[in-house]
Amino acid sequence: MHWAKILGVAIGAAALLGLGIILGHFAIPKATDPLASSTSDSQDLDLAILDSVMGQLDTSRIRENLRELSKEPHVATSPRDDALVQLLLERWKDTATGLDSAKTYEYTVLLSFPRAEQPNSVEVVGPNGTVFHSFQPFEKNLTGEQAGPGVLQPYAAYAPPGTPKGLLVYANRGSEQDFKDLEAQGINLEGTIALTRYGGVGRGAKAINAAKHGVVGVLVYTDPGDINDRKSLPNETFPNSWGLPPSGVERGSYYEYFGDPLTPYLPAHPSSFRLDHHNISGFPPIPTQPIGFEDAKDLLCNLTGTSAPDSWQGALGCQYKLGPGFEPNGRFPADRTTGEGLNSNHTHHLTPSEVKVSVYNRLELRNSSNVLGIIQGAVEPDRYVIYGNHRDSWVHGAVDPSSGTAVLLEISRVLGTLLKKGTWRPRRSIIFASWGAEEFGLIGSTEFTEEFLSKLQERTVAYINVDISVFSNVTLRAQGTPPVQSVIFSATKEISAPGSSGLSIYDNWIRYTNRSSPVYGVVPSLGTLGAGSDYASFIHFLGITSMDLAYTYDRSKTSARIYPTYHTAFDTFDYVEKFLDPGFSSHQAVARTAGSVLLRLSDSLFLPLNVSDYSETLNSFLQAAQKDLGTQLQKQNISLGPLVTAVEKFKTAAAALGQRILTLQKSSPDPLQVRMVNDQLMLLERAFLNPRAFPEERYYSHVLWAPNTASSATFPGLANACARAQEINSGSETWAEVQRQLSIVVMALEGAAATLTPVADL
Repeated sequence: MHWAKILGVAIGAAALLGLGIILGHFAIPKATDPLASSTSDSQDLDLAILDSVMGQLDTSRIRENLRELSKEPHVATSPRDDALVQLLLERWKDTATGLDSAKTYEYTVLLSFPRAEQPNSVEVVGPNGTVFHSFQPFEKNLTGEQAGPGVLQPYAAYAPPGTPKGLLVYANRGSEQDFKDLEAQGINLEGTIALTRYGGVGRGAKAINAAKHGVVGVLVYTDPGDINDRKSLPNETFPNSWGLPPSGVERGSYYEYFGDPLTPYLPAHPSSFRLDHHNISGFPPIPTQPIGFEDAKDLLCNLTGTSAPDSWQGALGCQYKLGPGFEPNGRFPADRTTGEGLNSNHTHHLTPSEVKVSVYNRLELRNSSNVLGIIQGAVEPDRYVIYGNHRDSWVHGAVDPSSGTAVLLEISRVLGTLLKKGTWRPRRSIIFASWGAEEFGLIGSTEFTEEFLSKLQERTVAYINVDISVFSNVTLRAQGTPPVQSVIFSATKEISAPGSSGLSIYDNWIRYTNRSSPVYGVVPSLGTLGAGSDYASFIHFLGITSMDLAYTYDRSKTSARIYPTYHTAFDTFDYVEKFLDPGFSSHQAVARTAGSVLLRLSDSLFLPLNVSDYSETLNSFLQAAQKDLGTQLQKQNISLGPLVTAVEKFKTAAAALGQRILTLQKSSPDPLQVRMVNDQLMLLERAFLNPRAFPEERYYSHVLWAPNTASSATFPGLANACARAQEINSGSETWAEVQRQLSIVVMALEGAAATLTPVADL
């Protein structure tokens, strides 16, 4: 059983400590540790060191890091991306500020690029091929940074090449329901081109949904109502404000999964088995191309047909219609063609203009590198705290991802300086990671977790992700699994928020986003982890406690779904300095928060992970299941009783472990006792994994955090299975899957409870 395996790992790890730990793959020899002779097994977090680190994190150095990182475009595997690999190696090997070691891990991965010699295009054409209008293939060069050999044309990565042509329809956000609604209006989608807007569903899902309904090509744009608070004029947008300019186009990967597409579950080494290109799943099935909203306006505001529903309207300054096709007397008029009718009379009819989408993307195998910098732990070198961010961008990438890397480099500089001076060495090993090819589908981090799966599952305490460190400069945004809530709260209570409020980051955070906890009262809201950055494979695939940290904007003041220049050529250093974080104090706040959390996890005698905070989440999931699903389950003679019992078992075990830790903290525990308890805290998240729970979902094994496509905020497998059973309204097979998902959750919770009980209690 799964819980027995977990206990076995914990007992085995404890035994290894008693016998003398064999250093792991990332550790340097113990003899080279200058503190080896003086380090105590009871080494704990040194608050003076923590204060020193907080004081040394420098805004001007973060600023210069960002300037250097974002001065040129650095899409994955480009010459500039390779140059940044060398920059990281140089920083982490520096004799005064570097780490113990640094190295690269290279993978041969499948990427997708537009053709510089044959740019993708969007045209309005007549029936005989006459081009009435061509839309610009590139963004406008507003600041001198939007042109040049390193600036990739906006494109949909992994969209197939092709030149489909058809009548245009407006399909809102491109969800499955949106296309069904169009068909319900009597619109024949066969052979059409669908214009969709970002949001609602993932990029790739828009093309997948469209193809199911006979659509042959897809266009995607960002509506100013979703990103600019309805502002769309050039004088209202960048470079005059933070708003997306009319020509701005969001690039992105349209691949539905993460990791290298050719080597799922295998590291992408040259010798690894690779799928045939025709057997790859998850690519868009039809040509797809993103465009700017000024081009979308020309198309959308000239459509014919019935008006779109109110919820489909946007901010392009016209009434959105559904199509198909353009107004016959509008900007793109129909062609009058002549044909032979009965009795040889000539007949005239109008042939509407069509939209032609020409995509010339190509697939290429490229070598992409991860860069790792290591600080060996003094007491537990085989326990890893990993802090990572990706390195690659779509263009300059000042916000995404370089704001995060600028912070990472400053934290590693400060810690490296203390290390080289011989005044500090962490209790546990720290691994700094710069992942490659994230923008194409979290590739670098996923390949790393595939290559070192067993080692990372056995030894990793937690993963800290800081990708975009600053969306804006108002408040902290933290996401993570429940056990990290306490360490983030502890860190933020001790750090001043930027500005003159005099508040801590914690007290400022609670003003903008909070919730009422039955245990703690009103606390800041901790978000959950989806698959938006490199934490995905750590939490969903390996079951490693994870978090993501950033500063962001006041959501009551803007409806922007993300910072407006996201994935465009306008995401530049000057954009950050002028509009997002003048003075870089929010970058410093994130550096202090992430640095404090990192030190608390690496140096504390007892890991600062509160597993009882999972009890609140489980209780919330249980209540939602009872409220939303209970009646339907009862009709099928499916009882939630075992789930109620399992949740109670977990709560009891978590509370008991918390008390046991408090008791040990008041005494002088021996290293073996500390090690056993810490391994229970570390391994809890693994107990929630079931690799057979979601066979249709690649890499998703965590039964609590897998994708939930249903309306009930409960255990995702159970919620999704119930939604399918009710929708199909069939019989035993779909309800049998509901029962299976319920059993999977019960087993996971019982295994998790067993992980938290005393190790000697078999």
